[in-house]
Amino acid sequence: MKKKVVIIGAGPAGLTMAYTLLKKSKDYDVIIVEEDKLVGGISKTISYHDGYKMDLGGHRFFSKNKEINKLWQEILPIQAKESYEDKILNIDKHLPKKGPDPEKNDKVLLIRNRVSRIYYDKSFYDYPITIKLQVFRQLGLRTTLSCGFSYLKSIFVKKEENNLENFYINRFGKKLYSIFFEGYTEKLWGRSPKEIDSSWGRQRVKGLSIIEIIKDYFRRVLKIDNKEKETSLIESFYYPKFGPGQMWEEMAKKINKMGGNILLNSKVIKINKNKNMIQSIIIKSNDKTEVIEGDYFVSSMPIKDLIESLNNVPKGIKDIALNLPYRDFITVGLVLKQFNLRNNTKLKTLHDITPDCWIYVQGKEQKLGRIQIFNNWSPYLVKNDNYISLGLEYFCNEGDDFWNKSNEELFRYATQELISMDIINTRDDVIDFHVVKVKKAYPAYFDSYKDFSLVREYLNGITNLYCIGRNGQHRYNNMDHSMETGIKAAQIIIDKEKDKSVIWNVNTEQVYHEEGNSNEKDYSKN
Repeated sequence: MKKKVVIIGAGPAGLTMAYTLLKKSKDYDVIIVEEDKLVGGISKTISYHDGYKMDLGGHRFFSKNKEINKLWQEILPIQAKESYEDKILNIDKHLPKKGPDPEKNDKVLLIRNRVSRIYYDKSFYDYPITIKLQVFRQLGLRTTLSCGFSYLKSIFVKKEENNLENFYINRFGKKLYSIFFEGYTEKLWGRSPKEIDSSWGRQRVKGLSIIEIIKDYFRRVLKIDNKEKETSLIESFYYPKFGPGQMWEEMAKKINKMGGNILLNSKVIKINKNKNMIQSIIIKSNDKTEVIEGDYFVSSMPIKDLIESLNNVPKGIKDIALNLPYRDFITVGLVLKQFNLRNNTKLKTLHDITPDCWIYVQGKEQKLGRIQIFNNWSPYLVKNDNYISLGLEYFCNEGDDFWNKSNEELFRYATQELISMDIINTRDDVIDFHVVKVKKAYPAYFDSYKDFSLVREYLNGITNLYCIGRNGQHRYNNMDHSMETGIKAAQIIIDKEKDKSVIWNVNTEQVYHEEGNSNEKDYSKN
């Protein structure tokens, strides 16, 4: 008789877990329970304004993990012919010999240039900071010298890395940290970096430092191939034609064809545990409740919600879990007639707009954290390429004053910030807007997180429970890491292993696990 595997959450981790399990074994029935009406979690794609699409948070598809790259291309193969803008702009890319034509086939991964910059004091700087004369001119001689001396001091006087601020200062010096890291980090987490555990930096920044930036600069000048390039320095990536949600929608279709069952609009309201085994979950869908029993249970739901749903949890463990911090997220999507950011790079763009995928807003004068330019993620996200499609990203806490603003208030707030930054001239430049609010988008590294190891130990003691994904492990995983936790969990169940540490060990290495052999190159020959 087949064993039943119940997966909570149809994000990258949960879907990858189901797909791997069904592909590798016929011994399991798989059911996925998803609270939302769409699959993909925070990696879903939102459609609005009759044909415009929004990516929540921006999702680049690249990974050092060959299995992940292979899986992506199994679902959506890489383009082998020019895309819409490639043809118009006569952009020459290194394309595979075999594969789909994005002008004729929708199931395709595009090859995209990675361009991100920092907006600071009404000037734009490359992200990460590059070694070029323009940077020194913009900073000015006094600030440049201050940055240099500050960095030299950080080489010889190391701070104890007991918080995120010290982690950054040790790698960039205090002056560069204060200019390019402090303000944005405070926006993201709503806390001073002094209050945040340094483990966040070790996961997200890892090998990046001034030394790595200088090394990368000379490798480019001397044309030396860098196979171990730091993630933040990679110049190109893959991206689904219609946004990241397309990857998960296609994977969901394959799961259904293989016999899996995905229940959307279904919220887990209770998890029944007997001693150290989960017996069943209770879900609510359309005001009806249903009990789902199983042999194995896999959770990518927030640990706070997981513990709250479980019965007979020790008080100490429950207190830690219920006080785990999260940061919530709002995207204000805008369709613009025009905006003022023009292209000052060598990369070609339609209508000569700036080529940035992301713009990081570092200054404390704006609450705005990042600006996405969807035209540059994929030309197929924008119905009319004469218009500009933006995503303005704000970080907040569920229930605070900003979160509780109406959509109209958020629209007015966002457009006023763009006007103050000289990115648009007036609200009349905006054709339409759309607001998306995401709860628990970012698991945070402060408050009760210091005792999280006790919660992890307790959950590992539930023998038929496996925690995967960003929220399932309360770890700021990227998409590929979340997928890898799903793959590891599937393999453990197939192999009937009892040790779950291999799942928790994903993304704990010091070298960042993102970087693709085939997409390290700069595919554009502009």
